[in-house]
Amino acid sequence: MIRSLRVRLMLAAAVLALLFMLALLPALQKAFSLALQESIEQRLASDVTTLISAARIEHGRLQMPELLPDERFNLPYTGLLGYIFDRDGQLVWRSRATADQNINYQPRYDGRGNEFARIHQNDGEEFFVYDVEIKLLGGQSAAYSIVALQPVREYKQTLAGLREKLYLGFGAALLALMALLWAGLTWGLRSLRRLSRELDEVESGARDGLSAEHPRELLRLTGSLNRLLRSEREQRQRYRDSLGDLAHSLKTPLAVLQGVGENLQQRTGEREQARVLQSQVERMSQQIDYQLQRASLRKSGLVRHRVQLRPVLESLCSTLDKVYRDKRVEVMLDVSAQAEVPMEQGALLELLGNLLENAYRLSLGLIRVSLQEAPGQLTLCVEDDGPGVPADQRERILERGERLDRQHPGQGIGLAVVKDIVDSYDAALSLEDSPLGGAAFRLTFHLE
Repeated sequence: MIRSLRVRLMLAAAVLALLFMLALLPALQKAFSLALQESIEQRLASDVTTLISAARIEHGRLQMPELLPDERFNLPYTGLLGYIFDRDGQLVWRSRATADQNINYQPRYDGRGNEFARIHQNDGEEFFVYDVEIKLLGGQSAAYSIVALQPVREYKQTLAGLREKLYLGFGAALLALMALLWAGLTWGLRSLRRLSRELDEVESGARDGLSAEHPRELLRLTGSLNRLLRSEREQRQRYRDSLGDLAHSLKTPLAVLQGVGENLQQRTGEREQARVLQSQVERMSQQIDYQLQRASLRKSGLVRHRVQLRPVLESLCSTLDKVYRDKRVEVMLDVSAQAEVPMEQGALLELLGNLLENAYRLSLGLIRVSLQEAPGQLTLCVEDDGPGVPADQRERILERGERLDRQHPGQGIGLAVVKDIVDSYDAALSLEDSPLGGAAFRLTFHLE
């Protein structure tokens, strides 16, 4: 499928131009043919006039000079033949040029005056014929058909030459038209390229909206996109503000409940109820934190960011090295300095932070982070040499809608946040065994 608008328009214009020229070519050939036949008719009429002017009637008989004023009648192979027939169709005179010709032609003396026709001979030869009926010649009564003939082959050769020139001219005209159309489309689509550049800047976060410096036909589109961008920003901000207000309003009651639980725990008979109360309060607090993170880290609809991966990894590893300094974890980064991931920086920090924190916590001392590029996709892999994840739990952990913290209280909400971030970016998350001996979390991003 052709995805370039300019190429599509060029192909459509080329097809239309070709069809137009193919339809025009027969009409032009017909016009040239008629014009050429008209020219031949006029020339033969002039030749017949030459014969008439040379003819004389003496003692009731036709007299013609030995040599005619037009040399073509006197010389063979000139292609111009002259004949004179009487009223009964009997040949009474023929020009010298007809010496080697045997023309099968019978005039019709029927009072029509003159006739231009095309005759076919038994040997396949064709001739144009101009036949003029004469009733008065030199002031005397005379009844003759004066005929001039010309072979059709010269006409066909001329027409073939014209046809060849037409083909060459139309071909050159089509190429010139395509060049002009390409230049015109390049100029006409310049505004679309500018719009595309502005959209790229919007996706990368370099600008907030599209400019108004576009043709009238695109202003409605750019206006709609700008309204969509503003609506998305406002909706995301309202969503975050609402969740922030909700979290703030719940923090105080949760703190009160936490205090009540601590007071109850000091009483001997209320310790079990206090433990249950504190467990539920902690669970509610985790869910509030999870929802806030989920709201702030989801991908925006139109804006697309790309973040360099290695600096983020180095920053996170430096922080986790301090947290787990007693384990002395070695991290191998198989990532180039220029490698980029199509995510927002905050989402990438949260995602890698959770995966690396799990790897640091469960590894025996070795972690590997790698990035492989393939046509149309990027694969980010975080591996460790820890105990891994049991095979019977992998599907449940990675199943859409399942939360690790719901199945194993006290394990946190890290994988749930990772799964939500991955889903919001239309990526894929898989869990496999690592060659290092532990788990391998593999994230696949599809590039557009």
